Amino acid sequence: MAVINPATRISPPLNRPFLNRSTLASLHCASKKFLFLGNPTPSSAIVAVRCQKPVSDGVSSMESTNHVSSASSVSSSIDFLTLCHRLKTTKRKGWINQGINGPESIADHMYRMALMALIAGDLSGVDRERCIKMAIVHDIAEAIVGDITPSDGVPKEEKNRRETAALKEMCRVLGGGLRAEEITELWLEYENNASLEANLVKDFDKVEMILQALEYESEHGKVLDEFFISTAGKFQTEIGKSWAAEINARRKCQMTNRQR
Repeated sequence: MAVINPATRISPPLNRPFLNRSTLASLHCASKKFLFLGNPTPSSAIVAVRCQKPVSDGVSSMESTNHVSSASSVSSSIDFLTLCHRLKTTKRKGWINQGINGPESIADHMYRMALMALIAGDLSGVDRERCIKMAIVHDIAEAIVGDITPSDGVPKEEKNRRETAALKEMCRVLGGGLRAEEITELWLEYENNASLEANLVKDFDKVEMILQALEYESEHGKVLDEFFISTAGKFQTEIGKSWAAEINARRKCQMTNRQR
């Protein structure tokens, strides 16, 4: 059996799937066996043996023998999800500034972006699942800092500093570990526009905004030009460009009908 260094970082490189729980358990158990080579204490030897014992129901024996850690993980997960509740209740400030009554929340915006990633046509070299995850987490720091818009006058560097600190705090609440690392990696990849997936999700961010603007124009009889002007010519992918063109065509038709 190959010896696994316990200090080795288990999380995968960019664009690689995370190892499933049973595989991680095997790696963890192998590392324990390596640690206890020599003169193991009775308790450590028992742990090593238990970790190597196969479990018929597919549940990691490591989990079944570590109740305290499991309880802590459950508590941290609920704490994290409770913090994320703010994403459901915090309204998008751009619409508030336009006087929209009962505007969408941050979570509303991210959810439809995730649906966009789910239904978009295949794009060579793009990991669809990664796009869905990225859409779900790209505004997650706003659970703490709120929706900072250009009209707030906050410099880009300061906005990034606040959101980075917020993300770090959210990952601390989650308890760290692989999932927190994955959230951080996805968020940074999006912020830095560092991959094909990030290019596409950034397009979805703009597409979702102008689609929402079109809907609010129809529902409230408003003209929300600034959202269409601010995104014009900034789409990076063919999917983004084609979807934006369709929304703009529908808006033109809607405006024409309104003038009759």
